[in-house]
Amino acid sequence: MSRLPAPEILPEVMANPLVTTYSRDGGTKDASVVGGRADESIAIAPVRREEPIVTRKELWSYYLYYNGDNGVGPNGYSMTLFQSLATAAGFDPVKGPGSSCNASDASGQCVLPWGGGTKAVSSVVLVSNGVSFAIMTAIFTTIGSAADYGTFGRWLLLILTIICWGAQFASMSLTSPDRWGVAMALYMIGFITYGATLVFYAAVFPRLARNTQHARDLREKYERGEVSAEEYEVEESMEKNRISNISTMHSNVGYIVVLALNLSLLLPLMNNPKVNNYVLVLTNGYWVLTGIWWFIFQQPRPGPPLPKGEHYVTVGWKQIWIAFKQYKKLPYTFVYLIAFFLLADGLNTTGTLVSICQNDKFHFSFLQNTYLGLSQAITSTISTLGFWYIQRYWKISTKTMFVVTNVVTIMIPLWGMIGIWTPKLGFHNVWEFWAYNVVFGLFQAPYYAFSQTMMAELTPPGFDNMFFGLFGLSNRASSMIGPNVIQAIIDNTGNNWKGFPFLFALCTAASLVIWFGVDVTTGRRDAVSWAEKHRSYADTGIWSEEPEEGSIDSPRKK
Repeated sequence: MSRLPAPEILPEVMANPLVTTYSRDGGTKDASVVGGRADESIAIAPVRREEPIVTRKELWSYYLYYNGDNGVGPNGYSMTLFQSLATAAGFDPVKGPGSSCNASDASGQCVLPWGGGTKAVSSVVLVSNGVSFAIMTAIFTTIGSAADYGTFGRWLLLILTIICWGAQFASMSLTSPDRWGVAMALYMIGFITYGATLVFYAAVFPRLARNTQHARDLREKYERGEVSAEEYEVEESMEKNRISNISTMHSNVGYIVVLALNLSLLLPLMNNPKVNNYVLVLTNGYWVLTGIWWFIFQQPRPGPPLPKGEHYVTVGWKQIWIAFKQYKKLPYTFVYLIAFFLLADGLNTTGTLVSICQNDKFHFSFLQNTYLGLSQAITSTISTLGFWYIQRYWKISTKTMFVVTNVVTIMIPLWGMIGIWTPKLGFHNVWEFWAYNVVFGLFQAPYYAFSQTMMAELTPPGFDNMFFGLFGLSNRASSMIGPNVIQAIIDNTGNNWKGFPFLFALCTAASLVIWFGVDVTTGRRDAVSWAEKHRSYADTGIWSEEPEEGSIDSPRKK
């Protein structure tokens, strides 16, 4: 589709490109601002006319990127290979140096030389995750907001993607236990860049959702008075959910396809010592094949130029400081960010801990992990489509759908706690890992889609990367608390399962805050109002606490 000529699009908004507020019956009225928030009004965000409409090729290339960026390599196989080499290089602390952790009479514990002493292999894996998340935090805080300016975000995603691809292809060098340190480094590089690609990829979708043909048609109907303000608000939210859910579904489809492709190597070459390396190369090659199209078909939607006197390395910290100072004006946005920080920390660390137990149970078998991954991928695809159908059919809010997925998030560490007191349940049996992957697929794939959509709802328009950078801290870079606490617990007790109670408490507390402390509808209107009030900051880099002339918070001329 070609770009629509600017004079023909939404003339009312072009003449006065401000936020318009509407009473609940659909009529216009003066914005009644209490405490800096338009609680009783529906705020409609302006649309930048120069942005091109999303084409079919562009949208499909967006979906295909996520299809390849499914995490099988950097988030799954790489960790398994790293843990396998580290275990092979370690020794049984009960029998002393020189013993094998893989011996038939091994105690079940395994340590590596570490900083003048020893550290459990499980703790080493958790430490690598904790450091990775800390580096992600530095990335998101330093250059996350800078992605809102010019074409920096587009190039940033490309560079991060290429680094991740390089780390995955370099896994061909990991062929012996003495290279476990290199395996750790490559795992961390791949994991860091993979997490960063997810954040900056997700930051693109609110802008895509605002520029689809359906969204533009809906806006024109609204401007002609054919739909009410409330109906427009609901349908705009549904469009965001549609793109978020479909992209998540494509990630799961890619998960299925790449795992099935890997069986073509794992089955005939199961006795080949390098088969795991070949599988990582095949997995990464699939991502290259599906991901490259986004950088070819993505249409230019640059942000404003970097303000004079600012630098890409410093503007992010400045914006984050400004953003955090706005917590009183965007209360629900920041309550969600803080609560989701803790929830994601708990969930991500729970997943890592279960994976460690799973790898031990299946002796680091890529083949078994592929079968388990297929069960998760198939159920994830089904559940993403199912949850989207249910939401669309009954017009259920994003928050309600997210709450349903949170319940299962809490139940996973609760189940792991049982394993402290009995070897009969609590991730000690083969069937439990099958059940975990199925349940995780059914509920956690929609969890990621709805959590992302909630962030899009609570993000001020035009400040997408700025707030999605903070969301990245709350999501992909949040796990700095969990891994460090859990690795200390495991080091002190020698028991992986002793980490589950802390994770259960963390997930439960965060979920309760989201359930009862976040009003998405009011938060969305606050975000739109805030963006309009400070609409010139992104263009000029000059921050003012005073309402801008013509904004909904500015004093009206008599």
